[in-house]
Amino acid sequence: MTLAEARVSYTDHDAHIAWRQRVARAFDRAAPHYDRRASAQHDMGQHLWESLPAHATRILDLGCGPGQWTDTLACHYPDAQIVGVDLSSAMLDKAKQAHCHVANWVCADAAHLPFPHNQFDLIFSNLAIQWCDDLVSLFAALYRILAPGGIALINTLVPGTLAEIDHAWSRPGQPAALLTFHSIRDYQRLARVNGFTSPRLNQRRCRFHYPDLGAVMASIKGVGAQVSRPGGQLTRGDVARAAKRYELLREPPGLPVTYELLTLSLTKPS
Repeated sequence: MTLAEARVSYTDHDAHIAWRQRVARAFDRAAPHYDRRASAQHDMGQHLWESLPAHATRILDLGCGPGQWTDTLACHYPDAQIVGVDLSSAMLDKAKQAHCHVANWVCADAAHLPFPHNQFDLIFSNLAIQWCDDLVSLFAALYRILAPGGIALINTLVPGTLAEIDHAWSRPGQPAALLTFHSIRDYQRLARVNGFTSPRLNQRRCRFHYPDLGAVMASIKGVGAQVSRPGGQLTRGDVARAAKRYELLREPPGLPVTYELLTLSLTKPS
């Protein structure tokens, strides 16, 4: 999807609301077992940790999920005021139960953040913004709520992510089972258009392995990373065909799952 196509799609308010509701439901369903199944997401989040600034006093964890990174940020910056935001109310309930005094918890859409201008000096977001269907509004919101000199550290995903899963499940005439990811050029353009100075973008390939197709699908569905799509239910034949195709990709450690991880470091001019 190009940015021009994206802008056209954003004019459809009803479609945006419907997508947001589907994403929220997917992560609501994932909330009870997210912590157990998010090992790959946690590993990729470590790459953001390497770029943290020495000091931060007002922090936003965007797409905080059950609050693991929010809690880690609170330990790293013990004097900071922290806000955790997520679209899923069930994820926020988990965060409140496990880390109730760590942060203020807010249920909100990333493209429409309910905060005043210049509110945060650090925005931390691990694998959340790929679920936002309005990146134009999202990047404008990030710039608006960052204080001058503030930094947004973001992990997202670009094309090539989950290629093995797409290969295993793809069938002629059917829509893709997974997200359509924006390109690194889209992110570069959005950063520059919105005024971020010298944006740094680093792409790396992260691969994980699982024993069988069931474990592969649990690794993504168990963290909300698959949204139901219109169409008929999968049959046993569909599952068998997918398992057979995936087996052709098997490597010594197991069935591979590839994430094309893009880490962005965006600074608002002082």
